[in-house]
Amino acid sequence: MGNPVKSFNYRAFVTMMACFSGLGLPATGIVNHFYGFAPATVERHAWMSAHNILGLLFVVFSVWHVVLNRRALWNHMRGGLGRVPAVGREAILAFSVVALALLVFVGHAFHAGH
Repeated sequence: MGNPVKSFNYRAFVTMMACFSGLGLPATGIVNHFYGFAPATVERHAWMSAHNILGLLFVVFSVWHVVLNRRALWNHMRGGLGRVPAVGREAILAFSVVALALLVFVGHAFHAGH
């Protein structure tokens, strides 16, 4: 008896695409930060292109991931099935961490510009 052919797992594919493209973004972003004031060179253009395509892939596959997992995400946002519909602690903490990181990193740009 042979192994049955497994069907393609779209959820795993979408998750791995978001993961791999997301992992590449910080590295290319840091290199772009150092190339930021350099004259336009092939290397700078290559790093910018890599960062742009990784960002695009990350956004597309993250949205696709949310669509595929919308029920589980909704349950996390509500705080579980058995409880009163409300925003869960995890969702509040995640939102707070992202908002704080944006405030600090974007705020530093405004502070440096003055």
